[in-house]
Amino acid sequence: MPRRNTPHPHPKKSPVRHLRDTDRARPPPLASALVHVLMITLDQFRGDCLSAAGHPMVRTPFLDELAANGVRFARHYSQATPCSPGRACLYTGTYQMNNRVVANGTPLDARFDNVAKAALRAGYRPALFGYTDQSIDPREANGPDDLRMQHYTGVLPGFDPVLHIPDSHAPWLDFLAANGHPHLTAIEALRTENQRPVELGISSFLTDGASDWLRSRPPSEPWFAHVSYLRPHPPYSAAGEFSTMYDPADVSLPIPPPTKRHPFHEALLHIRQSAAPTDERRMRALRAQYYGMVSEVDAQLGRLWATLRDLDMWDDTIVIVTADHGEQLGDQGLIEKVGYFEESHHVVGLIRDPRHPGAHGTVVDAFTENVDIFPTICEAIGVPVPAQCDGLPLTPYLCGQEPPWWREAAHWEYDWREQFIDGSPHDWPWDRRLERQHLAVIRDDRGAYVQFADGTWKCFDLATDPTWHTEITDPAVVLGYAQAMLLWRSHHSDRTHTDMLVQDGGVGRFPDPVMKVSVPDP
Repeated sequence: MPRRNTPHPHPKKSPVRHLRDTDRARPPPLASALVHVLMITLDQFRGDCLSAAGHPMVRTPFLDELAANGVRFARHYSQATPCSPGRACLYTGTYQMNNRVVANGTPLDARFDNVAKAALRAGYRPALFGYTDQSIDPREANGPDDLRMQHYTGVLPGFDPVLHIPDSHAPWLDFLAANGHPHLTAIEALRTENQRPVELGISSFLTDGASDWLRSRPPSEPWFAHVSYLRPHPPYSAAGEFSTMYDPADVSLPIPPPTKRHPFHEALLHIRQSAAPTDERRMRALRAQYYGMVSEVDAQLGRLWATLRDLDMWDDTIVIVTADHGEQLGDQGLIEKVGYFEESHHVVGLIRDPRHPGAHGTVVDAFTENVDIFPTICEAIGVPVPAQCDGLPLTPYLCGQEPPWWREAAHWEYDWREQFIDGSPHDWPWDRRLERQHLAVIRDDRGAYVQFADGTWKCFDLATDPTWHTEITDPAVVLGYAQAMLLWRSHHSDRTHTDMLVQDGGVGRFPDPVMKVSVPDP
């Protein structure tokens, strides 16, 4: 039986115990000798869509295999949606409130370190297969005609784009044209994947590219590869036989929206892109296709596992699997990745470090976050964790330990100012109305608190009702959550230069001995 880590009980005075700097003492990092690193993202993959996690229908044998031969983080969360915001948190280890990537197309400030730059410092040449959805800092562009300014699916600085698939999907479309399917746009090709063999699908195409590259690697050269799959991202159309793998008649219906709704939730129900089909037949078909895409991309991962074994690399490769965000899949009356609900932010989290087989098969129930992935990779490849990181290395869990200083809640944010940006800069005094198009969530064992930037809030009793329909109105409980959220934000303020002093012609840490203030006895 897999061992299960369980979170520590909550303190009585607050629903969340936050970390102090003095709480962060931890075991030494993993061995720093260079190993292979395979970082995989599955776009829009819900955390509950694993047969290893007990899903009653979806079959994911190869992700299950990774869970059995690694560590599964059962309560792993993305920190923002949609794609660019979620990935900015993942790649930089920072919360949205610090990296400020609030929409697809929001530039990622060039000052931020990231997972690819860290890999370069460790001696790798990090390779990208797929996309990273990160927009260039315009201050580094060569004017408005710079090709990197023409779309938001740019390459994260530091990656070598061995097989870059931007929003045009041009490499895949060229492949389809060469195989008898010309004159397709990206959206047409994706919507009709169910009409073509799996071998011509976007997921298979990406797997082929990554596998060919792996076979070309010199045996003695450690490598770092990021394989970024589009699926199970919409359009809801699984490739080939996976489109008929799940019978819509057997698919369960989603959680309906509550009768008492926040105005923001009500607005989402009236937006075409986020409103779920109200026709039961269409809803069942949508869910069946999503499940098919999940099993389809799982099968592609099985091909990658086989390639690594064929090349005798499996036991020398750290494998990380997560997602940029989740998918509503009709729950709460919504589709895609919107709002404040669990389904949009709970994602798959699997890590296999072959150097620590004693931890394999462990299921971690503590709250973990995508901001933890970058620090974890840093320790695994032997480079210091950047001070910018809001996340914590998952290193103890990979070693089979349970750190006593771990967080006891998950956090995420959602910003919808994109709907209101008029394209013109705001003059002084700065107009802060766009900052009101924002919410933040703190979710622990007992409930979830949602703070809207217009001053409204919602609080849900998840211990009693995991559907997010039962609200908490007890002022003492609500106040505890609101205070915990305030502490979370203050504890994770941008710390650039904050641990340094300019003194005696140099820059360093606080002088030693630390100045002590005499406090009289009471």
